[in-house]
Parts: sequence; structure tokens; C-alpha cells
Amino acid sequence: MSIRLAVPDSVCRGFRFAGRQAPTLAPSAAAMRRRRRLLLLSPLLVLLPGAACAAPALMATPAQMLGPFYPPQPDVRAGSDLTTVDGKGRAQGKPLTIVGRVLDTAGRPQAGVLLEIWQTNAHGRYHHPHDNSPQPLDPQFRGYGRATSGADGSYRFLTIAPVEYPGRTPHVHFRASRGTRELLVTQMYLPGAAGATNERDGLFMSIRDPAARRALLGLPEPGAPNTLRFDIVLEAAR
Repeated sequence: MSIRLAVPDSVCRGFRFAGRQAPTLAPSAAAMRRRRRLLLLSPLLVLLPGAACAAPALMATPAQMLGPFYPPQPDVRAGSDLTTVDGKGRAQGKPLTIVGRVLDTAGRPQAGVLLEIWQTNAHGRYHHPHDNSPQPLDPQFRGYGRATSGADGSYRFLTIAPVEYPGRTPHVHFRASRGTRELLVTQMYLPGAAGATNERDGLFMSIRDPAARRALLGLPEPGAPNTLRFDIVLEAAR
């Protein structure tokens, strides 16, 4: 099994320095301390061939269009459960739990991020006044939810599996914000449609990089039926 060791940048620079031709001037005290650290670390690095000087940055989640069906007046009282309106009945469709974490590209959890999601009901219709689809509305499906990421960046939604409708593969819209600042608008796609409708979806396929497209797929959560994990990676603050 390969083991990776995170090595400080200063030490990495020392390794790069060590591979160059020695300077003619006497080394400084700082250089001598750096060399001593290298000598102490070198036996460990030899034993760990998978060691790396720095962990690679996470890929930022690609942005996607807001679309025409974001609620005209988002319900600030909406919670993270989209499957009921009155707390008694349940929405039609296959239950789906979406879990994940909000991180930055350095892997740091982002707490206090407001996440909003909206999607079609089990018939392929949005709960929106401008959706003129002939498909029926579901009075027990809220169609919109919101949650705030926790101290570890985690969030959770209870919804139903979205379905395709003319021109679009199944997807869930996401919007991330903090205060009045919008951080990201994107969409999560279902992995089960990867070999079918996803590849015929113009918006999904407009992302040319296959790795970036994979970042928009919800992934089955091991040991949790009907659950997809969708981690959201935001550009690190500069």
C-alpha cells in the first residue's frame, strides 16, 4: 500500500536546492538548519516511496447556469426536507438523500455556507409559476430546500430522485452563498444516467474536461441506500 507523507514547502525547497550545484559562498545559518532537517527526514523518505512534497489542490466544482426555475421568492423558512409540505403526507417518487461537505480548494471545511437546492418533482415538473409543463404538480413536494453547512462543512438534504424532462437529464440545482455574496451556482447529476441521458445533455457536455464533468456527479454513499454524496469545492479565498 502506498503511503503519502506531507512535507512542508520549506523542506521541499531544500530538496530542490540540494539537487543544484553547490554555491561558492559559505552556506548561511538558515541553509545549514535546512540541510540538517533534510538529513533527519531522508531515511524516512527513502522508506516511503509515495511521499510527496505537497498535497495537490482540490478541483473547484464547475459552475453551471442558474436556470429559469429558481424560486422568484425563495422561502426562507424552507428546511432541508423537500419531501413534505405539511409534515403529514410524503412526496411521490424515489426517496433520495444528498450529503456532502463544502470545502475550498485547499481542503479546508467551509462552515456557515447557505446551500439552496431546487429540482423537478417525480413527474418532471418544477414547482414554479413559469413551468408550463402539462405534467402534474405534487402538493406534498416542496421543490426547494435550504441548509447551512456545519463546522466541518457538512450538509444534508432529504429529497426525491429527479427525473429527466424534455431537453434535460436528471439533475439538482445548487446555489452556495454566504450573506449577500454568491459563491457558486452549479448542478448535481445522477451517476446512473452517466451512460445514457447525461451524455445527451447539452449543459452537462458543455464542460469539455471529463474530470470536471465527473465532479458534477453525485456518488453513491457506501453503506447508505438511496444516498448520494456531492462535495462542493469552492475557490480558495485569495
